[in-house]
Amino acid sequence: MADVEFRYSDLLPTGKDDTPYRLITSEGVEEIEVDGRKFLKVDPEAIRLLTAEAMKDINQYLRPAHLKQLRKIIDDPEASGNDRFVALDLLKNVNISAGGILPMCQDTGTAIVMGKKSEGVLTGSDDAETVSRGVFDAYTKLNLRYSQLAPLTTYEEKNTGSNLPAQVEIYSTTEGENGPEYKFLFMAKGGGSANKSFLFQETKAILNPDRILTFLDEKIRSLGTAACPPYHLAVVIGGTSAEFALKTAKYASAHYLDNLPTEGSMSAHGFRDTELEEKVFELTQSFGIGAQFGGKYFCHDVRVVRLPRHGASCPVAIAVSCSADRQALGKITRDGVFLEQLETDPAQYMPDAGMAEEISAGEVVSIDLNQPMDKILETLSQHPVKTRLSLSGPMVVARDIAHAKIKERLDAGEEMPEYMKNHPVYYAGPAKTPEGMASGSFGPTTAGRMDSYVEQFQAAGGSMVMLAKGNRSKVVADACGTYGGFYLGSIGGPAARLAQDCIKSVEVLEYPELGMEAVWKIEVEGFPAFIVVDGEGNDFFTDPSGTTTVPLTGIRVRSKER
Repeated sequence: MADVEFRYSDLLPTGKDDTPYRLITSEGVEEIEVDGRKFLKVDPEAIRLLTAEAMKDINQYLRPAHLKQLRKIIDDPEASGNDRFVALDLLKNVNISAGGILPMCQDTGTAIVMGKKSEGVLTGSDDAETVSRGVFDAYTKLNLRYSQLAPLTTYEEKNTGSNLPAQVEIYSTTEGENGPEYKFLFMAKGGGSANKSFLFQETKAILNPDRILTFLDEKIRSLGTAACPPYHLAVVIGGTSAEFALKTAKYASAHYLDNLPTEGSMSAHGFRDTELEEKVFELTQSFGIGAQFGGKYFCHDVRVVRLPRHGASCPVAIAVSCSADRQALGKITRDGVFLEQLETDPAQYMPDAGMAEEISAGEVVSIDLNQPMDKILETLSQHPVKTRLSLSGPMVVARDIAHAKIKERLDAGEEMPEYMKNHPVYYAGPAKTPEGMASGSFGPTTAGRMDSYVEQFQAAGGSMVMLAKGNRSKVVADACGTYGGFYLGSIGGPAARLAQDCIKSVEVLEYPELGMEAVWKIEVEGFPAFIVVDGEGNDFFTDPSGTTTVPLTGIRVRSKER
């Protein structure tokens, strides 16, 4: 056998860090020398402070590059009216969250922290615990939501009341040219976008240009709109293991791997396929799904990473970062503690008042929710799918656990609660309410998680009008066709704007022990929505075969189309 040369490369050589940073503090960092070698001594409190500050920033601010992409949609003459309407609402939302009170999304996420620690960094502590203390500080002191459930038995669980545990991963790395340093990636990953991470175990047969695009056409369409597009989409082809492929997709969706090489080599490192990225991006624009309700901006951009693989395995991973594109880099060096500079003045990306008014113009049907349910249904029945609505009046709020509890009551022969019969049900769970406000951030959650309840609930007279985000399965359209119910879609993402502008009061109706999963009653005014599924079972997103057929023009929300 011929001699084989030893080759080594980091599997993901991330390249030069050109991130703009801001100094958090110079305290808690000291360079020391032992036996002629320099070490970086880091006080654990510096790590705790950096983590808390990062979790605050990523729930209030976005990266300038992301904001530029939202503005690009508004300025693109080929964007649909709906694309522009969604982009404008998302810009309004971040301008509210940048005030530092309301987080941009009510699902303030699982805290995920990845650290790369040079061997010359000394902390003298369990860094995962220190990071977790920083997460604890942010989530307990700010208007963020507690979403983490502790499993008490296989079937019983309880909210931890602190948003812990965090997912903390710390790796040992070699020392860079600037000496010992500690580098971090901070993420707040909401359940909606996390649920759109997929792994497919394929074979070499997929590794040709035509087959890969056919495959991705099917799989990317299946992502739907539940995770709040426009997306930052990542596709990873290959991987030394299934879990590494998925993790790489997560990092790529956060633009953490943007500086990977763009060519492969016999060192077998990962690389970006920029040519395939462009083809996949064009593919997503052709879907017609757009920014939630029709158009071309299903995605802001696409990253495709090719990894080495075992000859018998070919994992393909897909992941997204949603409109709440929440991540930031951090680092601790001899010069201090630094955090990525996010955009604190997003107003500069807003269109002028005239353009904003034009985007928001168009026919809007006002729905008075103070009427009896049969009158609300009668009014909705006069309008087709795609109709844009403005809702005012009372709604109940219930999501996963509340639905499960109500189902238990129905299964036991009890009646459907009157509140589910008399009012529309909004699938949501609020963040904490700031002092002096009626509500904390309170955007819609993913409708599809409640699909299995709809037929039984509507048969019992409840859930006749449902409001949430994202497309739904055929069972919902069938139930609505049978019982005359409606599913209304709300824009996924602008939770801070809804809290500030639309939600006037909030009170607990039932199950207060469930925290944000309780059943609430809210009073809304001018709450935007669209008819997605009507009382005849017509679905905006699909034809009878289940194929997506949303036209590029989408919903008419402007007086004219460019």
